[in-house]
Amino acid sequence: MIPKSSKIYVAGHTGLVGSAIWNSLQRHGYADLIGKTHQELDLLNPNAVASFFDEEQPDVVVLAAAHVGGIWANSQQRADFIYRNLQIQQTVIGESFRHQVKKLLFLGSSCIYPRNATQPIKENELLTSELEYTNEPYAIAKIAGLKLCESFNLQYGTNYIAVMPTNLYGPNDNFHLEHSHVLPAMMRKLYLAKCLEDDDFENIRKDLTVRPIDGLRATDTPQQIVVVLEKYGISEKRVTLWGTGMPMREFLWSEDLADACVHVLENVDFSDLCDARQSEIRNCHINIGTGVEISLWELAEKIKRCVGFTGELCWDSSKPDGVIRKCTDVSKIHGLGWHHTIDIDEGVSKLFSWYKSSILSV
Repeated sequence: MIPKSSKIYVAGHTGLVGSAIWNSLQRHGYADLIGKTHQELDLLNPNAVASFFDEEQPDVVVLAAAHVGGIWANSQQRADFIYRNLQIQQTVIGESFRHQVKKLLFLGSSCIYPRNATQPIKENELLTSELEYTNEPYAIAKIAGLKLCESFNLQYGTNYIAVMPTNLYGPNDNFHLEHSHVLPAMMRKLYLAKCLEDDDFENIRKDLTVRPIDGLRATDTPQQIVVVLEKYGISEKRVTLWGTGMPMREFLWSEDLADACVHVLENVDFSDLCDARQSEIRNCHINIGTGVEISLWELAEKIKRCVGFTGELCWDSSKPDGVIRKCTDVSKIHGLGWHHTIDIDEGVSKLFSWYKSSILSV
């Protein structure tokens, strides 16, 4: 149990994961929280990070900051995904060790597992075969992060815990049409298509004001808007999505993940996750998910119904699917006393309500 008076640094506190963890910590009675935006603290800058730790001296660190994106971004920015994430991890975990942080929580991703891992994926599937090519650089960075935590624990007796969430979605998600993950990208495409279907350019303009697309401005003509949206497979009659729709995915509401992270911080130590009698200690990380999977085709249909779009869904099979199945085994986190509470139907509805509120307030 970490004391309620602990000074906790949440790296990445404005993002999808970090903001949810920040709010969960507050709900659990932790008041001394530290967060810095990228403009205030560049985690790629070792000197800046060292100065920050020298000044703040946190007791606990939650490393939720990362360079993330969907399948297109991972394919186009391979160097960025491995370099930036390795650098963030190296600086934050290294300074945590130098400043004798009492506990650290590192957030990775279920993409660390091999593309052909046995389903559902147990923690011991790590490094048993080759990774999915489309997100290999990001996965390697996250594997390095969890091994860095594990190695510090084994050599120096630190208490650094690595958790591997499945696909996340929730408030403060990224809805960029190319760089975001699959669920928010689908939702925004279908919302914009619904607006076109209803000839509702007022709300399209509000959407563009909050989240610009290719330099489009709220003052642009309907014809200009239609041309650009068509480029992304969005029209009043149909929406085109990447791949075949066949891959199965597991989705976790970000606030559920946040509560799981606080549960781990409060109730789990590294010593609970490893057997000291073993000569080789590995795979001490924890999967966090629902253990329930859904096809991307079915997910798209759910979002379509939620949004109210009546047009056609098309799938572009020339675009990559990524790994076909990626469902985590969550027996370890269940055994540690945590279960998810939000299923995919409720989550899609909650996210669409949040998304609309972020636009309609403009």
